[in-house]
Amino acid sequence: MKNAVITGSSSGFGYLTALTLARKGYKVWATMRNPEGKNAQKRDELLSTAKSENLSIEVIDLDVSRDESVKKAIDQVIQADGKVDTLINNAGVMFVGITEAYSLDQAKEQFEINFYGPMRTINAVLPHMRAAKDGLIINVSSLAGRLSFPYFGIYCASKHALETYSESLSYELAPFGIEVSINEPGPFGTGLLYSGPKEANAEVLEAYGDHKEVPGAMLKNFEGFFDTEDALDPQLVADDIVSVVEAPKGSRTRRKVSGIDYGTVEYNNQVAPIQESLIKDSLQMGHLLAVS
Repeated sequence: MKNAVITGSSSGFGYLTALTLARKGYKVWATMRNPEGKNAQKRDELLSTAKSENLSIEVIDLDVSRDESVKKAIDQVIQADGKVDTLINNAGVMFVGITEAYSLDQAKEQFEINFYGPMRTINAVLPHMRAAKDGLIINVSSLAGRLSFPYFGIYCASKHALETYSESLSYELAPFGIEVSINEPGPFGTGLLYSGPKEANAEVLEAYGDHKEVPGAMLKNFEGFFDTEDALDPQLVADDIVSVVEAPKGSRTRRKVSGIDYGTVEYNNQVAPIQESLIKDSLQMGHLLAVS
């Protein structure tokens, strides 16, 4: 049985992807922070569904911001299964506000989860994937990893970093039979909009005058949209992720945009040939463009 490790499985895309993959016959390691405490209800929901539908889901603790937590979780998976076929980095948080008013410590916190978190889990599974000469890593990014939104500056920066890190990895891991794919969701009503803290620097906020109210107004507009019939079901993202998992090796897309794209599909299509030419022609490393 193929297995998959999913971070941030307590809600949103991670929760839905865990159920969707399990219903496709995968053994799912649904990881989340503090499943014995604040996420106990979500843990129980997943396990109850797994029992009623005869699904293979294990819920374990994993905090992507802590080295020891990541190591312990992946060690547990390896001890039980001896492998990790697929890693899905979904855990994330979104800081929305006056970019200047976020402290350096807050920016570090944003990157700790959205960028260093995936690095930790990837570094933990890669020795096992390299040994198997096989594996798939899916990093859940965002349209904000390709486009830049005002008042989302810290969040965009973390997702842009994740994007370029993921693409570089995809080349470097190709000779080892390991694929890396990026999922880029548009706006969905998963609660992510309000997951980050308020800006720390009150003095800077005051200097912005009435402009400091704009980020909150933007969030309200998004929230209003999520309550309309035009809002898309987050299940779409889970289905897109699963479609990449189930695609034949060697045919998986490097990027998959899910939902409203604000031109990101066109952006990706325009940039892809330039990027490929860099690797194939300028660097003479065309062998890194496809998995071995």
